[in-house]
Amino acid sequence: MSKRVVVVGVAGVLVVALVVGLYLFQPWRLWTDRTADDALLVQAGATTTGAMTAESMTAESMITPSGTTAPPAGPVVVASGAFRSLEHDTAGSASLVRLPGGGHAVQFEALDTSDGPDLYVYLSPAPAESEEAAFGSGFTNLGKLRANKGNQVYEVPAGTDVSGVRSVVIWCKRFSAGFGVAPLVQG
Repeated sequence: MSKRVVVVGVAGVLVVALVVGLYLFQPWRLWTDRTADDALLVQAGATTTGAMTAESMTAESMITPSGTTAPPAGPVVVASGAFRSLEHDTAGSASLVRLPGGGHAVQFEALDTSDGPDLYVYLSPAPAESEEAAFGSGFTNLGKLRANKGNQVYEVPAGTDVSGVRSVVIWCKRFSAGFGVAPLVQG
């Protein structure tokens, strides 16, 4: 009787460990894909505005015939770059886009990375060439990654100072691991 109790107890512990492990690691995500097809704010191949400085990324404007300043008529790419892989193969590009109303958004073009259990999009002050650990702090969280493939647009929270942003990162919160990072370089 006592041997049976031990076997049932060990089996129970193993089942709980298996369930917790599956919840944490979600290994099936290695073989699944989610695709997004958001309308891009600025079409592929558009170049960044000329002579942009870090200060002008938040105050970009145009002089009107009356001598007053006005925001640009449409969305403008102020910085962009191609993804490089960190923990997982990642391809595609990211752009920081200034919106006509003065806000900003980040758009991913042709993103292709692995799916994961707890992925987020971060704006980081760390350059894209930094060690992976640098991306896990000091960031602005743009929210959960909606899909691991395709075109996506993420709104930058109002009031965010984008002048110090150097990269955009796909980050797994659960394991403190970067999937991919793209530099946000002015053109």
